[in-house]
Amino acid sequence: MLSVQQAFAQDPWKNLEKKPSTLHLEQGYSSFNTPAFRLKLVKASQTVAVLEPITEKDFDYTPGARLAQRSGNGLYHLGDINLRLKTASDTAWVSYSSAANRADVTTLKSTETGVLAAADLAPTFPANIPLKVQRYWKQVNGNLVLLFRLTNTGTKAVEIGSLGIPLIFNNILQGEELEQAHARNVFYDPYIGRDAGYLQATRLSGKGPALLVLPYGHSPFEAYNPLLNDPTPKGIDFEGFHEWMIHSKAYAENEWKKAEPWNKPTSAVVQPGQTVEYGLQFVLSPTIRGIEQKLIEQHRPVAVGIPGYVLPQGTNAQLFLNYGSKVKSIQVEPAGALSITPGLAEDKKLQAYRVKGLQWGRARLTITYADGLCQTISYKVIKPERELVKDFGHFLTNQQWFDKPDTFHRNPSVITYDYDKKQQVTQDSRVWIAGLSDEGGAGSWLGAMIKQLVQPDKAEIAKLQQFVDHTLFGNIQHADGPQKYGVKKSVFYYQPDSIPKGIYSDSLNWKTWAAWSHKDANDVGRSYNYPHVTAAHWVMYRLARNYTGLVTQNDWQFYLNNSYETAMAMVKQAPYYAQFGQMEGTVFFLLLMDLKAEGWSDKAALLETEMRKRAQHWDTLQYPFGSEMPWDSTGQEEVYAWSSYFGYNDKASVTINAILGYMPTVPHWGYNGSARRYWDFLYGGKLSRIERQLHHYGSGLNAIPVLTEYRSHPTDLYLLRVGYGGLLGSVSNITQDGFGPAAFHSYPSTLKIDGLSGDYGPNFFGYAVNSATYITHDKNMGWLAFGGDLSVEKGIVKVQVTTASAQRVFIAPAGLWLTLDAGIFKTVAYNPATGKVTITLNAADASTSKAFLRIEKTIKGKLVKLKVAMERGAYVVPLGPKAIELSMVVN
Repeated sequence: MLSVQQAFAQDPWKNLEKKPSTLHLEQGYSSFNTPAFRLKLVKASQTVAVLEPITEKDFDYTPGARLAQRSGNGLYHLGDINLRLKTASDTAWVSYSSAANRADVTTLKSTETGVLAAADLAPTFPANIPLKVQRYWKQVNGNLVLLFRLTNTGTKAVEIGSLGIPLIFNNILQGEELEQAHARNVFYDPYIGRDAGYLQATRLSGKGPALLVLPYGHSPFEAYNPLLNDPTPKGIDFEGFHEWMIHSKAYAENEWKKAEPWNKPTSAVVQPGQTVEYGLQFVLSPTIRGIEQKLIEQHRPVAVGIPGYVLPQGTNAQLFLNYGSKVKSIQVEPAGALSITPGLAEDKKLQAYRVKGLQWGRARLTITYADGLCQTISYKVIKPERELVKDFGHFLTNQQWFDKPDTFHRNPSVITYDYDKKQQVTQDSRVWIAGLSDEGGAGSWLGAMIKQLVQPDKAEIAKLQQFVDHTLFGNIQHADGPQKYGVKKSVFYYQPDSIPKGIYSDSLNWKTWAAWSHKDANDVGRSYNYPHVTAAHWVMYRLARNYTGLVTQNDWQFYLNNSYETAMAMVKQAPYYAQFGQMEGTVFFLLLMDLKAEGWSDKAALLETEMRKRAQHWDTLQYPFGSEMPWDSTGQEEVYAWSSYFGYNDKASVTINAILGYMPTVPHWGYNGSARRYWDFLYGGKLSRIERQLHHYGSGLNAIPVLTEYRSHPTDLYLLRVGYGGLLGSVSNITQDGFGPAAFHSYPSTLKIDGLSGDYGPNFFGYAVNSATYITHDKNMGWLAFGGDLSVEKGIVKVQVTTASAQRVFIAPAGLWLTLDAGIFKTVAYNPATGKVTITLNAADASTSKAFLRIEKTIKGKLVKLKVAMERGAYVVPLGPKAIELSMVVN
């Protein structure tokens, strides 16, 4: 098996280019202009060769530049169709595809208004297909339309068990430099919402226009199916293509029969002599933020869930529907999973509802409008955040606690877990999985450590002290440099000539690049391992510094110094990859802030100097988002942090735009705020394949810069919705008993969590350092709370804080950012007329005798300071046996 670098260096297209060309490109092309697009069709097939926005040259939404390479049988193009059909005499579904065995289609002459091109597809289908299939490219009301007409010319009824329209857009990154990829390529994500569904294709740069694919006529977006039989080489630089499925019953009965689909699978019966039509229309939104407004202009339903579509049980949420037809009925499946009651909005055109998650698990809301349109919204109900985090910590420090005699000195530790087998993973041919390092192996102990930042637990911390002081820091006592602090590629390794026989399992394939030797496992040159270890020491520092009696083996200075030394070791020992943004790189910023607060000026200056060098390098690059992969979606987190800190605001803006390009907001819990990741199941998952991962650690990490940017622009609700979708998405896959999986599998044949804990830890890191309650006002929807229960009485807005840590609150109209190093917010009240803010802190507990409150104003205005002593830049608030109330005024 090849390494990542070796695989990337090869050209996987050579075998593809050997396929005989059947598109007959030599016959030429037909070109058309619509108000939005320049369209070029291959004459022989009438499939799309080029689809460009009319406002821009040299940008193609489709992979038109690869048309010659992708011109053989089995390669899909925009304009193809897939069918599974059955007549009364058939015992099984029969599959038909216009891409399987191409022949020149028959051009049709049409007198219909707006027809650009039309064809009978009979030549490219087998002779026994029981339906006549005609395809039309049309212009309707200024929109480009792809329309299929299916006619039953026989004497038997034909059931359409599946109907898919391949959506072939240019997400092939192979061979592209970062600048080229951001300029030329798109990523696309679905809203699988039946009649209200759509697909958005957004450029990697985040710039407009964004392409929207909408239903035309009755063509519901029922399912989103990967085109696994397309031979275009998939890999770390190509995620694969998908099709919009209008009917999916035939798949549900076969390939998907073990999965729970997003929507109820349907079929359609075409009677003899009957014609049915299905189609899609293509429109452009000038910006990504403008997608919902464009949908409204196109008379499509727009749903906005607050705080999103991941609902902690018992917390009040809201749903706002913007559509010209009234709601006729609402159905909840499973019954009782959600409660939904009428609500209020300041804009009376909106149809508002209060929603509450009652039953753990996936839930589907089916909304039927008076005009017959049917919309589905996918929710995920999770445990209340405090319970969820408590269960997560318990699972990690019990089921995943490894404290057995071990040849590789991994004990004690929190080790990777196989949830399907209900057992710890002590061996894997990808040695890091069992080796406590790299994201796929460090994820579990990182999650256990960072959980203590959210919800400290004395018994769990006692175990984790052993891990940090012995396994992470102490078991390589004779090593120098970063290994001393716990940095290496893997503690587990494959070295049979120096390990007793019988240790390594014969059932595993050890003949791969991933079965690192002892020497390779000890390598310290991969920078991405340093943030994990830095974070572990930093958490121990915060616990020792801000609480009483939780950390007993060493003082806070010991852990703060370890964290600092690990961060500095990264730039010295791993300079090549350190030039890129790191996942969890936010920890370096947080560390610097603490070094400054503690008055460790010399070390703070040295760390800041090294971070500035990196930021200066990024400022010279157009898109500084590289990694060991050809494109990545996690380095943006740290690039944004340092670019903002050092005043490279244009680069911070470029970073945010790029994040919004791959982090959508749609009415579906799996995709809302789910930053694009598609290869990490190979390196940290059990079901190992290239696949769009739902709420992999990109969600939690990318939510950090998005929500940070929102606090600087508190009127930009779009940022809050995207960021909070990623924030709650980061914990959406934790099971009822507390297991944190690598991610959720999006393939409709699976639609469940991965079986390994793998690289989940960085996702929870994003939640731990970023979870907060946001209070804001929208002129259409009214007062809104993300992470709390809101009420308004006599003009005063009051919020009961429901997040797990309850240590961060942002009041958007005041630009007020309140954070606690220790202590817990119970409620926050805000009077917008006077600017008065009243906070209630929980009573003291055994480890928390005082709260450390930080107050920051993110927008211009005055703040009346508290008359309380300060320490390390925080107000010190003594806590007692009862809750305490504090007030301040902001203008």
